[in-house]
Amino acid sequence: MAVLSGVRTDVKRIRTVATSPSPGWTRSYVRALLAVDMGAAAVAGLGVAQTRFADVVPAPATSPYVMLSLALPLLWAAVIAVAGGYERRFIGVGTEEFRRVLTAGATLTATVAITAYTSQTDVARGYVLVALPATTLLSLVLRYALRKRLHRMRTRGACMRRVVVVGHREAARELIRQFRSEPYHGMNVVGVCLPGSWDDSGVTDVDGCPVYGDFSIIPAVVGVVRADTVAVLSCPEMDGVELRRLAWELEKSGTDLTVAPALMEVAGPRTTIRPVAGLPLLHVEHPELAGVRRLVKGLFDRVAAACALVLLSPLFVVLALLIRMGGPGPALFRQTRVGKDGAEFTVYKFRTMVVGAEALKAVLRPRNEHDGVLFKMRKDPRVTPLGAWLRRYSLDELPQLFNVLLGHMSLVGPRPPLPEEVARYGHDVRRRLVVKPGMTGLWQVSGRSDLSWEESVRLDLRYVENWSLTLDVQILWKTCSAVIRGAGAY
Repeated sequence: MAVLSGVRTDVKRIRTVATSPSPGWTRSYVRALLAVDMGAAAVAGLGVAQTRFADVVPAPATSPYVMLSLALPLLWAAVIAVAGGYERRFIGVGTEEFRRVLTAGATLTATVAITAYTSQTDVARGYVLVALPATTLLSLVLRYALRKRLHRMRTRGACMRRVVVVGHREAARELIRQFRSEPYHGMNVVGVCLPGSWDDSGVTDVDGCPVYGDFSIIPAVVGVVRADTVAVLSCPEMDGVELRRLAWELEKSGTDLTVAPALMEVAGPRTTIRPVAGLPLLHVEHPELAGVRRLVKGLFDRVAAACALVLLSPLFVVLALLIRMGGPGPALFRQTRVGKDGAEFTVYKFRTMVVGAEALKAVLRPRNEHDGVLFKMRKDPRVTPLGAWLRRYSLDELPQLFNVLLGHMSLVGPRPPLPEEVARYGHDVRRRLVVKPGMTGLWQVSGRSDLSWEESVRLDLRYVENWSLTLDVQILWKTCSAVIRGAGAY
C-alpha cells in the first residue's frame, strides 16, 4: 500500500529527529495554571492581612504579614511545582491535579506552622489557618474554571493530543469511539497500527482513522503524523520485550507512551502495581459491594434525601398543583421497577404523560427510536406539554427522593429498570442489579436519553465496578450541569 511504503521509506530519516515536542497549547496552559495559582495566593494573602489584622494591631505590626503575603505567590507556586501540580500528564482530566494542589496546601500550612513554632516567629495562628487554606481553595476554584474552559475548547477540536493507537482492530475501534464521545479527554486519534497480518485483509482505516502499518514502524508513524502520544492496547503481539523496545524508541522523540490494561473498565483506585519475583504485577481489588463504606453511602443518601425533601417541599406543592390543573389524573405516577438483587419496588415520579399512557405503549412500539431493551421517542405523543418541560430539567424525578429515604434507591447508581427490561437482560447486564438503582448516575451525566443501549450498560457496569463516595459526589456535581443544560432529555 502507498501509505505503508511511504512510511517505511522514511523510517531511518524520521527516527533521527525529535518529532514530537510538547504541544504549544500545553506550555500555554501550564503558564495559565502558574498565573492563577500566584494570583490566588496574592489575593488570599493580602486580603486576609488587610481584613484580619489591619484593625487589630497598629499598622507597623502588620508589615510582616504584608511581606509574607507578597512572598506567598512565589512560595505557593514552588510548593505546587514540587508536589507535581504542573505536570502535563494531569492536564484536563481526572482528580490527580486537584489532589496534588490539596497536598501542596496541607504541606505548606504544616511547614509554616511548624517553622513559626520552632523558630519562635510571631506569626498569628489566624493568618496561617485562614490565608493558606484560602489560597488553596481559591487555586482549586480557578483551576476548575480553567479546566472547564479547556473542555469547551476541546469540544471545538482545539487543544487536543495527537494519538497513534496500537492494537487489534476491534479494540482500536472501541477506543476511538470512546475518545470521540468524550472529547474533553483531549485525545484525537490520527493513526492506527495493527498487528503484522493487518495488510492481508486490505484494511485501510478503522472507524475513519487511517491505518499506517504494523507494529514494526510505530516510531516512524509517530513522526509522519506528528503524534505526541502512543496508546498501546492489550494484545499478545505487543509483549513485555516489544513494549520495552517501543518505549526506548519513543523516548528519543519525547513521545508519551500509554498502555491500556485488558480490564478497560477498572478504575485506578482498584489497581496497584505489586512487584513479585522482579515482575511488576497489576493487582486488581474486588469492588466493595458491602461493608462499612456501603453503610456510609446509605447514611449519606438518606440524610441528603431528607434534607432535600424539606428544602424542596414548596416546589413539590407547586408542581403537583400545576400537573393537576393541566388535565385529569393524579400528580404522582407510580410504577414497578427492579432494584438491588432483583427486588421489585414502587417508584414515584411526577406524572408527565396522559392517563393510560402505558396502554398506548404497545401501539407506539414500532416507532421506538432506541436500540436494545429500552423504549424512547423524542416526540412521544403521550407526553403532556408540562411533562416535556419537567422531563427536560429532570424535575419529574424529584419524588424519587422518597424512594431514597425508604432505602429502595440511592442518589447515585444504575438506571432503575422495568421488570420487562430485566427479563431480557443477558448474564453480564444483570450485574447492574448488585447495587441499588440511582436517581442519577454516569448515564445521566454522559448523554441521558441520547445514549445507546450498549453505552448505557457500559456506563452502569463501570459505576458498579468502580463505586466510591468520591465518585458519587462528582456525579452529583456534574448532574447539576447536565440538568441545567437540559441536553439528552426526552
